[in-house]
Amino acid sequence: MQTKNPIFDEAAKFVTGAMGAAQAAGDEAKGLLRAQTDRVIADMDLVSREEFDVLKAMLLASQERVETLEAKVNALEAKLSK
Repeated sequence: MQTKNPIFDEAAKFVTGAMGAAQAAGDEAKGLLRAQTDRVIADMDLVSREEFDVLKAMLLASQERVETLEAKVNALEAKLSK
């Protein structure tokens, strides 16, 4: 046996509406936080991942070149000291 109670109906509608409003407010807060974070990051002088990878490759190549040149200099110094 099911009865309709207007108090329970109104309470259920109120809770459902409140949950929807709370979720909407949470979504809006997330959107605002994301926008603010994006703005802060855009204002910072950060490099992209691609730029970082290119610079890293250049550094590794430079280090290898320096090691090669150091070996040549050491060989020449050893040759001159004989």
